[in-house]
Amino acid sequence: MNKIIVFFLLIFSGVVTAQEFSSVDVAAWKKQATRVKIIRDNYGVPHVYGKTDADAIFGMLYAQCEDGFERVEMNYITALGRMAEVKGSAYIWQDLRARLFLDPDRARNLYENSPTSLKVLLDAFASGINYYLATHPEVKPKLIRRFEPWMHLLFSEGSIGGDIANVSLSDLSEFYSGTRAVGIAETIFPVKVVGSNGFAVAPSKSKSGNALFYINPHTTFYFRCEMQVVSDAGLNAYGAVTWGQLFLYQGFNQYCGWMHTSSDADVIDVYREKVIRKSDGFYYLFEGEEKKIESRQHVIRYLEGATINEVTYTGYKTHHGPVIAKQGDIWLAVKMMDNPVDAVTQSFMRTKANGYEQFRKNMDLKTNSSNNTVYADNKGNIGYWHGNFMPRRNEQIDWSKPVDGTIAATEWQGLHEQQEMIHILNPETGWIQNCNATPFTASGISSPSPSAYPKYMAPDAENFRGIHAQRLLEPVQKISGDELVKLAYDPYMPGFEKLAPAIVQAYDLNAAVFNPVLAEPVNVLRNWDFRSGISSVGSSLAILTGKKLMDLVIEMNPGKSMENIELVDAMIQQTSAVDKMKALQQVISQLERDFGKWNIGWGEVNRYQRPVTIENKFDDGRASLPVGMASSFWGSLAAYESRPFETQKWYGTTGNSFVAIVDFGKKIKAKSILTGGQSCDPASPYFTSQAEGYVDGKFKDVWYYRADVEKHAQSTYTPGQQNAKNK
Repeated sequence: MNKIIVFFLLIFSGVVTAQEFSSVDVAAWKKQATRVKIIRDNYGVPHVYGKTDADAIFGMLYAQCEDGFERVEMNYITALGRMAEVKGSAYIWQDLRARLFLDPDRARNLYENSPTSLKVLLDAFASGINYYLATHPEVKPKLIRRFEPWMHLLFSEGSIGGDIANVSLSDLSEFYSGTRAVGIAETIFPVKVVGSNGFAVAPSKSKSGNALFYINPHTTFYFRCEMQVVSDAGLNAYGAVTWGQLFLYQGFNQYCGWMHTSSDADVIDVYREKVIRKSDGFYYLFEGEEKKIESRQHVIRYLEGATINEVTYTGYKTHHGPVIAKQGDIWLAVKMMDNPVDAVTQSFMRTKANGYEQFRKNMDLKTNSSNNTVYADNKGNIGYWHGNFMPRRNEQIDWSKPVDGTIAATEWQGLHEQQEMIHILNPETGWIQNCNATPFTASGISSPSPSAYPKYMAPDAENFRGIHAQRLLEPVQKISGDELVKLAYDPYMPGFEKLAPAIVQAYDLNAAVFNPVLAEPVNVLRNWDFRSGISSVGSSLAILTGKKLMDLVIEMNPGKSMENIELVDAMIQQTSAVDKMKALQQVISQLERDFGKWNIGWGEVNRYQRPVTIENKFDDGRASLPVGMASSFWGSLAAYESRPFETQKWYGTTGNSFVAIVDFGKKIKAKSILTGGQSCDPASPYFTSQAEGYVDGKFKDVWYYRADVEKHAQSTYTPGQQNAKNK
């Protein structure tokens, strides 16, 4: 199974990184570039204008490469299952997972048989990247010398990462190698780490009399960039694009806006396969018949020192899907949504929707499997869909666990139609919120009833962000866009409403036993208002102590998965008074050691610093900004996930990314902020030009209309002009 072959490494010799394009190709790309204009505004945000949709996409990808080619390439290296060639053996299992689910040969075939309307867009995607490489010979790709149109179809649900990130690499390694690997790269793509927030406010609750829309995805920082894409064919979308994709994933056009939040809707099933080994391979039982298990060799190359090694694994697949683990003699296969052609189509056409009816009709493609959708438009409609892809199943079966793969009763019975899905349209409360929590509180008393839907459709639990959002939105009578932003940055953390008093109580009941040094820190917690802030000492003590108690509870419950609120309850109930005081004492000692005193504001600990490379490397000696935001785990709506990186200070890597507020009047009014800045080049003035606004929650104006864009233009050019780089 694991035959290893050693090759000489060619990457560093220039053989792999050299761009090789024919003169015919370059001439065609140069001609297409003449139909594209890129205008960069005063924050370096590209506004791309093209004659056709394909021209606009050509320019869109070119501009993305200007701002972050390395991130574009790394997303496709990952999708191709070739990350180990760049980063070494720790990524072997990530690569095998990608090969099992994202087949390049199938992607090529899908592209060849795609509708012409989609093919021209996919061609433009590849051409835009390739023209960038052709006109920038100084750029040395890590692996991909030429991008092909079919590569975009490797993203099975239209989004980078998608559902396959749910497949455990540890389980995969144990099945295919017989050994549970350690030190592996467990995450395929940096997505769905902390979730997202989406708010929509009806005209009845808006001071402007227009629908208000708040876009707040929580991702790893720099996962998406900001841009506008316009064509003479009706495309005019503004928002955030995941590096290397041809559509804006979160954003708005002149008619409507769309915001996706990660969903726990049950769209993936694991099947227990009874396997029989025969002389000609493996078979599995289904309805009393023996069916041959598909097998395929996967050659995984990986970097080791100055050489490239190979390891070969035989991948297995039943009609349910790839085999990803086993339980004793039982093999486990995974079934999930896999329709990349419709997924890319749905994702792109969403950005051209001219209102609710067209947007809803586009949802009929049913391929947005991992996300919910919050919606608002210029007609005053606000809406919410909990998921989009939903298999129809036998409700008598517990789908939260692996199901019997030997019987037809566990087969999917088609997909639910949109009218059967959980949906909210224009609720009487006048507002909608989703913070990756249950849809049954999404619009207060106007929320749908759980009794009307199968349990598998919405197993999502409530969380502290959802509770926080409801409390803020329920009393609203009239609100402006700026006030909605302020509401969305409210620093209150409901997760500490019970935990902080429990820590105080633990001390009060045993004060004589505990170190008297703890009396003053306990009093700080006693008088703390549960709000995070740069100068808040209570935030520092509560967050750091809470993290230690969280780690303790997770250690006490190995292998147990607990929801947000459940975990905090366990921190209170399962830890003793001694545990709580020990955690607080450790925090006091840590702060005194690292900062010279324990009574320091949260902003002295919690910092923003943009790494100069794609890897998260931080340095206490480099300049950084204080941040008052906190982890969404505690209910902070403005999410900022930070931790130490062999440093004394904590640095953020995940949370608020591209954030925007949109007022859908006769003329679009919008503001936005992006983590750090538009460019990934440390030498660019747009590398951290938005950093202060980001940490302070002070948004910049969005220039949506061309006259405004031109008024604030810093550079105007066509792709290929060498003096137009975003620096």
